[in-house]
Amino acid sequence: MNHPTDIPRDPGPAALPATLHTALALGKQGLPVLPLREGKGPMGNCRACRNNACGGRPNMKTPGPCACPAPCHAWAAATTDPHVLTSTAWAPAWRQAAAVAYHPGGAGLTVVDLDNADAIAWARRNLPATTTVPSTRGEHWIYRGSMTSRNGVRPGVDIKSLMSYARWLGTGTGTMTLLPDAVRALAVKEPTTARPASSSITVPVPAGGGQCPHRSPAYLERGIAMAEQRIEEAPEGIHRTVYRMFLAVLSAHGRCGCLTETHIKRLFTAAQIRGESLRHCENAWTNARTTLGM
Repeated sequence: MNHPTDIPRDPGPAALPATLHTALALGKQGLPVLPLREGKGPMGNCRACRNNACGGRPNMKTPGPCACPAPCHAWAAATTDPHVLTSTAWAPAWRQAAAVAYHPGGAGLTVVDLDNADAIAWARRNLPATTTVPSTRGEHWIYRGSMTSRNGVRPGVDIKSLMSYARWLGTGTGTMTLLPDAVRALAVKEPTTARPASSSITVPVPAGGGQCPHRSPAYLERGIAMAEQRIEEAPEGIHRTVYRMFLAVLSAHGRCGCLTETHIKRLFTAAQIRGESLRHCENAWTNARTTLGM
């Protein structure tokens, strides 16, 4: 699969959103595509698929058995089928879409997402030249070949291939080369298997007898589930997202006594699945508590 080189730049027929016109052109050349909402995240799960009701793992790293016709399961919804892309089930998503994403691994590609100047400098020293596309803060280096995706393999470096998505930023420049062993090695250098939080991570001293005073126990569950989903869906800036979600959970539930070690482990696991190390999770948790004076 070659990275597309002749995507039309005009918005197409007036009846088609510009994002859908681009998606159809990409799909025609073999790139499985999906719409992104404002903020570069995938579309949220529909009501039928929320909270794992469909039996799958919406917006997670592994697809479930869900047959939802809407673009509701992040990278797993990506398709090249023009009938699906233009279906009534996808129409609301295209009306809201701010950008188009694609599933690199589904097209036999790997994107090395370089998020800043230091990461770009490292790539130029250590990786073979290939197709390069400018991004908001850095560059995407695109190689021919697929592999396991992993975020945070180095400071400012994410790998997006199988079971992941990358934002379509244009055709870029340079000749695409084969995926080198140097990139493959990054995904296995430090296994991302989630480990339990160390003893330094503690639950704030209960002040409310272990009961959530806000509304009901379901309110706490919704808060934890929302934080997990925000972490899982974060397209980039995972360190910042993890800190913000830890801060939000502690702000709402850190002083009432209902937050348990089980809840903390759920948040840590979500972060580690996205490539965060245990040390980064612990630091983010400690910083969030310090910010709130806990």
